[in-house]
Amino acid sequence: MTLFDLNGLETRTEETPGADTGACPDVPLAARMRPRSFDEFVGQEHLVGRGRVLRRCIERDRLPSMIFWGPPGSGKTTLAYVIAAVTSSHFSPLSAVSAGVSDLRRIVEEARQRLKLRRQKTILFIDEIHRFNKTQQDAVLPFVENGVLTLIGATTENPSFEVISALLSRCRVFTLNSLSDDQVRIIVERALGDEERGLGKFRVKLDDDALSHLVVMSNGDARVALNALEMATEAASPGSDGYRRVSLVAIEEALQHRALLYDKSGDQHYDLISALHKSLRGSDPDAALYWLGRMLEAGEDPLYIARRLVRFASEDVGMADPQALVVAVAAQQAVHFVGMPEGNLALAQAATYLATAPKSNSLYEAYSRVQQDVDKSCNEPVPLHLRNPVTRLMRDMGYGEGYKYAHDYPGHFVEQQNLPPRLQGRRYYTPSDQGFEKEVQSRLKAWWGKNSGDKD
Repeated sequence: MTLFDLNGLETRTEETPGADTGACPDVPLAARMRPRSFDEFVGQEHLVGRGRVLRRCIERDRLPSMIFWGPPGSGKTTLAYVIAAVTSSHFSPLSAVSAGVSDLRRIVEEARQRLKLRRQKTILFIDEIHRFNKTQQDAVLPFVENGVLTLIGATTENPSFEVISALLSRCRVFTLNSLSDDQVRIIVERALGDEERGLGKFRVKLDDDALSHLVVMSNGDARVALNALEMATEAASPGSDGYRRVSLVAIEEALQHRALLYDKSGDQHYDLISALHKSLRGSDPDAALYWLGRMLEAGEDPLYIARRLVRFASEDVGMADPQALVVAVAAQQAVHFVGMPEGNLALAQAATYLATAPKSNSLYEAYSRVQQDVDKSCNEPVPLHLRNPVTRLMRDMGYGEGYKYAHDYPGHFVEQQNLPPRLQGRRYYTPSDQGFEKEVQSRLKAWWGKNSGDKD
């Protein structure tokens, strides 16, 4: 018998939930190429690799209610349909965009009858579950709790914020990662060669630079890659040899994004990050923004850039503006939280702040001198007065004897030796007269006088 999904979006037979649509040319390539088994599934090995707990639960048909959280095109819906093909449970998919409480009630009633008459469990898959409001989520809750339904939700949003706590506590949350470039490449090449569901019958010749651009600019989203590939293929005319050649220009037009000269693992990668770093050091916000944009628009990993900005904040700004490190880390967190392309402004803000901040490498030089002493000297013992006398034996050995508690003295400072005897008088940190370090320099001079380490 033929069943129709309640939101009218999908037709399938009860015996084969999520039936294969590969033979239908009107179905988009991304849907036709949807994996039908774990052997075809690409990526997320941390969840469904051989021997992983989730995969074993799926194969044994012992599923908990769960939520798949990950970026677009990472395989959330695909994984749900693989589960539908593997499990003996009935699979009822819904899209939160169009479904309502009445649809849920209908599925629940069918699930009750199915469980009563045939002892068959029902999996309710809700795509984009974050679009369900509190009332809709509340409607699902009791049936997940009493076992009438096993819920699988898919979302691109943090479920901690978008799913009610009562429902969240009854589900396992599994995080899916963006696909790597190599994984997207596998999916694209598989679609090119598949004559049944893919583009194999078109005899496509995809130029190497076009493939590289397609992979990079899909940004880990297999759906984006396949949709652009399909459009470029359909627009190409067969040549005299019967092959359709898909060039870089065709992929650019399909993606609506021009290929920029950039190689994430080659000279361009290192040249551009060097240009960004030196522009920041040179206090040139315009140049810094340009090189930042060149990398981001060419598909560079934004978290790589964020890491370099964090490093710069300590190496080239340092104590001249301690807030620089806070801004850089905040930008990294913003990129991780909101993703791209929205995160590009957080990186632009951080780069502008760092470029316009006062500069000092005093902290970098101080730690370099520390490294030299640590490498060249023996393991100097901690002076006895700095050791904590935890036991009576330690006190008898002189631990803590003669230690001066700074808060007992005027200004909460007292001069005492805190380095090992062989390094007495060694100064590592020499503050500059830039920004906040000018105040640091003044403090050190007030505390330590001529030994403050201020520059001559």
